[in-house]
Amino acid sequence: MNVSSTSDIEITLWRTWALTVTHEACEYTEQKFNAEKTGGDPVIPSLKLDTDLVMACDQLVDRLIKAYKNPIQMQIDIARYSKLISPKDMGHNEEREEKLLERCPPGHEGTKLVKIPATILDASGAIIAWYLPDTLTDATQKEIWAAKDLLAPVLEKKNDALTPGCINLSPVWFQQGHENQLDPEVSASLKGASSEKILKAIVRPAAIATAALRVMHPEQYWAGLRAFTREGRKQGTAKDVRDSPVLGIGV
Repeated sequence: MNVSSTSDIEITLWRTWALTVTHEACEYTEQKFNAEKTGGDPVIPSLKLDTDLVMACDQLVDRLIKAYKNPIQMQIDIARYSKLISPKDMGHNEEREEKLLERCPPGHEGTKLVKIPATILDASGAIIAWYLPDTLTDATQKEIWAAKDLLAPVLEKKNDALTPGCINLSPVWFQQGHENQLDPEVSASLKGASSEKILKAIVRPAAIATAALRVMHPEQYWAGLRAFTREGRKQGTAKDVRDSPVLGIGV
């Protein structure tokens, strides 16, 4: 059993869960990021992490540090903006978007081309976006390409043409975004015949994506982990949760 603690919660993960390796990678990534940010002692990775995954985490940390040290501040007040929008604002209503832009202008003129890792800050200094080019190692990119063949049947339409789309690979993904769900179910993408193969194929990419979340938005990371441990003990969703290496990711 692997136990990790934060200031106010304790998370318990059984070693047989696929998410355990992801969590170990996240621990290493966050510790290494903080050490390099503050000039602390070198961080030794867990022996549970394979060489490719450690190298992937190291490259992620390198990009995160470079982005953290290259802030680009804008004059938009993201807190005020968030109060003006509603769940119905999907970005497709041009008239509505123009009104929001008038009330919350981004505070810059023209277009700025960013070629290197950077963070985008609002007027208060809060990070609202991370730009991390060249974050994935060659090995991780090859795994993603190899996994795409397993995703094709889920994305295909009746005309057998592969079209752009989104597959939610997190158990109880839909229910996590809705209140009053008494009996969470496994996401539709994980009910297919290839669901187990898909999860195994994206173990390393999932770990990297989740490790980035751990650094960028730790509160969301711990909230997701807490939800997963609860679902992992329930009948019906337990196996799918324990087989999942990712807290939540859209592909």
